[in-house]
Amino acid sequence: MALLHRLAVTAALTTAATAGALAPAAATPLPLPLPFDGESADRLVITVSETGEADDAATFLLNCHPTGGTHPRARAACAQLDSQTVWGRDPFAPVSPDAMCTGQYGGSATARVTGHWAGRPVNAWFNRTNGCEIARWNRFSVVLRTPGS
Repeated sequence: MALLHRLAVTAALTTAATAGALAPAAATPLPLPLPFDGESADRLVITVSETGEADDAATFLLNCHPTGGTHPRARAACAQLDSQTVWGRDPFAPVSPDAMCTGQYGGSATARVTGHWAGRPVNAWFNRTNGCEIARWNRFSVVLRTPGS
């Protein structure tokens, strides 16, 4: 008899909880979009050095959506960033420390990208010290335009 009583109570609680979860919630207004202030929310500062030395570095400003800034190939750079952007994945994520990378060396070029992309802050460093880092750099080859290219 006690078992039947427990089953009945459990069923009643489950039904009540489910009904409460399915009950319509009070309408919550959606946030209004921020007014456009002439600046892009997708705004990056890209500093690239072909030699890895600060004296050799060039800095570009890249705005996307709408396209603008001082990057010499802004439209192509924005398109490359858009192609690398997938919901739930950080396109600027560093190479995993557990990655198995080839021992090739791609040169002393370095880059830093800061700003905001797809609503998230960006603070990424790039180099070409092994196969994984070279592949990561190449995914952003237009964005990480070296000063001499």
